[in-house]
Amino acid sequence: DTLGEEEEQDRVPPQKLQLLGESAELRDLLRNPHLRQLLLALEQARDKSSLLRRLMQEPLFLEFADCCLGIVEPPEEKENVLP
Repeated sequence: DTLGEEEEQDRVPPQKLQLLGESAELRDLLRNPHLRQLLLALEQARDKSSLLRRLMQEPLFLEFADCCLGIVEPPEEKENVLP
């Protein structure tokens, strides 16, 4: 199957995914037992989208998400960034 344009935009190239594994900041965050429990709950959830909406209210999960996004899409690479 081919991906639609919107789905293709959401894909992260393997090279950028590898950067996640190389990030000391991300490793430090993942040492937090509470964050690990949140991620495990998300992995095991039947309704992932509903749980993800709730997790986006958790400051620790937001810190994790921001860290991941900052690695795979650094601010200078983002589109539509105002000068």
